[in-house]
Amino acid sequence: MRKVLIIEDNLEVRENTVEILELKGFSVISAENGKEGIAKAEIEKPDIILCDIIMPDIDGYRVIKELKAHPITAKIPFIYVTASGEKSEVKLAMNMGANAYVRKPFDVNELIEKINECFA
Repeated sequence: MRKVLIIEDNLEVRENTVEILELKGFSVISAENGKEGIAKAEIEKPDIILCDIIMPDIDGYRVIKELKAHPITAKIPFIYVTASGEKSEVKLAMNMGANAYVRKPFDVNELIEKINECFA
């Protein structure tokens, strides 16, 4: 069973995403902020990380920067799931090493497709 780490500061979005992914057969870990997400990624070593961009304290850009800098987490596929959708933000996210970018509110099938593409 693939392990997914969700880093999302919005409780409702986080809980809904956890539930959706568990129903699709994933093992899911969640973090409510970037700091907690970085720590959990290093400890849990998930198969993939889903992360919001706009979060207090440590935003999604800093999360990916820190995770890509550590050998333990550098190769973990990373998908941004965020309400931000400006072309410049998508380009920046991809240049920082994200594997995909999914806009909220997301279509469940699109999210699962992007996750599966990371494992192909």
